[in-house]
Amino acid sequence: MTYAAVVFDLDGTLLDTERLAIQAGRAALARMGHTLTEALFYQLIGCDRDTGRAILTQALGPLDFPALEAAWKEESTRLHRQGVPLKPGALDLISRIDALGLPKAIATSSQRDGALAKLDISGLAPHFDVVVTRDCVRTPKPAPEAFLLAAQRLNVDPGQALAFEDSAPGAKSAYAAGMRVVLVPDIVTPKDAPAHHVANSLIEGAKWAGLLD
Repeated sequence: MTYAAVVFDLDGTLLDTERLAIQAGRAALARMGHTLTEALFYQLIGCDRDTGRAILTQALGPLDFPALEAAWKEESTRLHRQGVPLKPGALDLISRIDALGLPKAIATSSQRDGALAKLDISGLAPHFDVVVTRDCVRTPKPAPEAFLLAAQRLNVDPGQALAFEDSAPGAKSAYAAGMRVVLVPDIVTPKDAPAHHVANSLIEGAKWAGLLD
């Protein structure tokens, strides 16, 4: 299949940050006397901030979110300074997409300052001129707005774009935008994620989708 562009989710798709996020979250919640279990963290994967707040409130009761988010950001920054690892095959796939002459974009549920910092630390920033974050849209994933905006900024038809995701909200967003969706599960495999291809790696997914030979 011929594509006009490729759009990537960031955390858990290009960046191996979910494991860092759970470490940071555990440390931040521990400061407030709470425990972040893996099961609870799994519910947060792919969610925007407001949805995450609702999940945490339901599980843990009322929380001082400004204090929690400040502590979580502090812990995340400390970990990110030690390096933000890429997912296997990420740089190779980006290089091969560039060789094909296809434009690329990021569509993430992260806030802009955090997303740009991670792109910079990981070394991916120079590879992406279009970065759509939570600040850019009114309705976050699983609504299609983030992926539709990415396609608009790339000046391509969403139906001619290939999207890479790792979470159910992200896959639903890209699918609703009309894109071809490759799901590469990260920590947990979503059970309700619509995808045209489910792969064990970015390169495998790109081959199954017909992007690469």
